[in-house]
Amino acid sequence: MSTHAPSAPSLQRTRRPSLTARRKAATELGIARAAAELFAERGPDRTTAEQIAGRAGVALRTFYRYYRGKQDAVAPLLADSAERQRIALAATAPGTALPRALERSLSDALSGRDEAARESLLWTRVLLRAAAGDAALRTVWYRVHRDAEESLLPVLATLAGPGADPLSVRLTAVTATEALRVALETWAATGEPLSGTQASPAALAVRCLRELTGGSEP
Repeated sequence: MSTHAPSAPSLQRTRRPSLTARRKAATELGIARAAAELFAERGPDRTTAEQIAGRAGVALRTFYRYYRGKQDAVAPLLADSAERQRIALAATAPGTALPRALERSLSDALSGRDEAARESLLWTRVLLRAAAGDAALRTVWYRVHRDAEESLLPVLATLAGPGADPLSVRLTAVTATEALRVALETWAATGEPLSGTQASPAALAVRCLRELTGGSEP
C-alpha cells in the first residue's frame, strides 16, 4: 500500500448536520451521560432502563427509541474517541505520509484537547472499569470498535491512493482501531492523567501503533 496520501484534493468535508440531527445527537448524548452516571454510582446490574430515562429526563419509550438496552446507551461515549480518530484521518493534508497520519489521528483523538473530548475519555475509563464485571457492556465496547474499523475503510482507501491492495487497507484499519482500543483499556486500568506522561492515552496509542507495525516511525 502506498505510504503517502494522494496529492489530489483531500476527502470532501461532511455537511453540517441538520437541526433535527443535532437534536437527536443531543438526546442520545444526554441518555448516554445519564447511563454512565448511574453505572458509576450503582453498577450496570443495579441500574434499569427506567432509571436511566428518569435521570436523562426522557420518557421510557424515548429511551427505547434510541437504544435496545441499558448497556447500549453508553455507546456514544465509548465511540467518541474512535470517531475523532476517523475525523482526524479524513482531514489529513494531501501528501502526508500514511504512518504519520495514523499517529497524528491517534494523538488528536486521545489528547483531550477540548472539554467534550476530555469528558468522553474520563467516562470511557469509568465504563471500562465497570465492563470488567459486565459481559454486555464489554460486548458494546467491542462492537463500537468493530464499527469504527468499518468506518475507517473508505477514509484509508482514499489516503492509500488508487490501486491500493484492499487487504492491506483493511489490515491498516484493524491496526489503527486496535491501537486505540488497547491504549484506552491500558490507560483505564491506571490512575494516569489524560496527558503529560508516557502512560497517557495518546502516548500509549502511538506506542501500540508502532508495536503493531513493527516498531517503525513515520
